[in-house]
Amino acid sequence: MVRGCMSTCGMGSLHMWKGTINADSYIQVLEQLMLPSRRHLFQGRPCIFPHDNARPHTASITMSWLHRRRIRVLKWPACSPDLSPIENIWRIIKRKVRQRRPKTVEFFLATEIQHYCCLLLGV
Repeated sequence: MVRGCMSTCGMGSLHMWKGTINADSYIQVLEQLMLPSRRHLFQGRPCIFPHDNARPHTASITMSWLHRRRIRVLKWPACSPDLSPIENIWRIIKRKVRQRRPKTVEFFLATEIQHYCCLLLGV
């Protein structure tokens, strides 16, 4: 699974994840992806972190983790890609990756990363 983040200030880093996401692994993704991207993109300015109502996002351990870090959360319904701008990014990347027809997981990931970086750089 590939995770990424974006904001009005730009796109954050990309994160590869093997397996399914539960509350504990979601917190790891937040620590490894969201926090560094937040520091880089917002540089101390306030921001609101949006995430849907998927179970890992709304688990008490996740909400406590976010609260301890004073991260304001904007909630929206699960399965609402129209509300999540990054879903449009994933759709573009998936279309471009399919055009390349990767034969291996490694080539697939390299292709996906390449397209993400192109979007990041506006190429």
